[in-house]
Amino acid sequence: MPVTEDERHANCCDHRRALQPGPASARPGAVPGCYKLAGALRERGILRRLDAVEGGVVVPPRYDRGDWKEGDGVFNAAAIAAYTPKLADRIERHVRAGDLPVVLGGDCSIQLGASLALRRIGRFGLAAIDASADFRHPGNSDRVGAAGGEELALATGRGQRDLSDIEGLGPYLRDEDVRLFGMRDEDEDRSELGELGIATVTVGELRQWGADDVARSAVRSLEHDTLEGFWVHLDADVLDPAVMPAVDSPDADGLHPDELLALLRPLVRSPRCVGLNVTIYDPDLDPDGTAGDVLTDVVVAAFAES
Repeated sequence: MPVTEDERHANCCDHRRALQPGPASARPGAVPGCYKLAGALRERGILRRLDAVEGGVVVPPRYDRGDWKEGDGVFNAAAIAAYTPKLADRIERHVRAGDLPVVLGGDCSIQLGASLALRRIGRFGLAAIDASADFRHPGNSDRVGAAGGEELALATGRGQRDLSDIEGLGPYLRDEDVRLFGMRDEDEDRSELGELGIATVTVGELRQWGADDVARSAVRSLEHDTLEGFWVHLDADVLDPAVMPAVDSPDADGLHPDELLALLRPLVRSPRCVGLNVTIYDPDLDPDGTAGDVLTDVVVAAFAES
């Protein structure tokens, strides 16, 4: 792979690599513009600004809803099931080498690639920063269809087996090893998540308790001996639509950039953090590029020396 720059991260002692997967799901009738996220962040110099080593592109299969109809399960499932191990192969190689991959998506279904890669290695946790839990599954909904809204359920072993049990390794994550941040206060999944022991912190609670303090507490809870490390998943829709309208489902009352930075920085700078996904930002919905600037600036600042 061509090398752009190679600088050791002072805290995590590893390389940062940017990988570029493509889309796995979309709004009805269209390929989602979030597949352009990687190019848009690259255009803003994210590799140079992170002092990152080029990690290459993991090319996705063709997006095709075909004749899918509601009730058929997850659409494009066969393509996602074929693509996920390929992305996992790349991530696994970097993690085993001691690198810190930064994976530029794509929709949230790319999290399955990271979860599968880490499950091959051992037991890892997940810190997900997302406006919603992405926990739709047949046990709580009759609207199963888009893996991008179901990846946490699939990663914890809920949902169709061709996605939740790839290589016979499901579940990829244990419920008790997952932390969710940035859900809207009225999220209907929260009750079920609490019963399962999946820790959640809403936007209101982040503001009440302080994002930095919440993140540091989460890091301590994930830095225990039963886990070999943890992955961070960032969905751009956690930001308030006033600064991040360029997502498929913008929800009011999201985080402000400084709040997201305060939450993200302690997570990615932990020596036990093994990688980061960045997902959902859609350049097609950001004609002047200001939302992309915000997202790039937050990610870069999270890794920067404070």
